This record gives sequence, C-alpha cells and structure tokens, in this order.
Amino acid sequence: MRLIVASLAAAMWLATGVASAQDAKVAAGQKVYDAQKCSMCHAVAGKGNAKNPLDGVGAKLSDAQIKEWIVTPAEAAKKANSTAKPPMKAYASLPAADLDALVAYMKSLNKK
Repeated sequence: MRLIVASLAAAMWLATGVASAQDAKVAAGQKVYDAQKCSMCHAVAGKGNAKNPLDGVGAKLSDAQIKEWIVTPAEAAKKANSTAKPPMKAYASLPAADLDALVAYMKSLNKK
C-alpha cells in the first residue's frame, strides 16, 4: 500500500514538473511572438490582425508543420495551397530555443 501511495505521489510530482516546464516554454513562446511582432499579421484571442487568426492552430497542425510555416512559409503555403497576401516572412534565423518555444506557444492555441 505504501509503495502504491509513494508511486502515485512521485508520478504527480513528476507530472507537475513537466507541466511547469511546458508552461514556461509556452510563456517563452508568447514572448517570442510578441518580440517578433507576429500580431501585425496574426491574431490570438481577438488581439492582432483579424485577417489571419491563429486560434485553433495547435489542433490543426503538427509541431513540424508549425515549424515549417515559421521557417519556410513559402513551402508551407505551397503545400497548403494558401494564397494569402502578403506572403508570410521567413523566420529561419530564429535561435532554436526561440523556435521551439514559439512552436509550443502555437500548439497551446488549440481552442477553436
């Protein structure tokens, strides 16, 4: 019985740590979103350019697809048959940690 309780407690502690790390990554991604002025072309929760909302993108696209839209948007647009004007600027020079955080933030936008 003690082993089961200890195992459950350890699992809860581990899950909390993972959630906290993910929350921190999402928050860092939101800062990247703000620093790169993404709201000039995109909206999240009604804030920003309403022509290109990102709400629900986390449920629609995989991590790899989101990364492709950020790093090589011309290729992603071609695959998606997107004709949005103006075309999205490529952010290929973002540091890897910033890119990963931005993807985590985009994935958190999974509500439609």
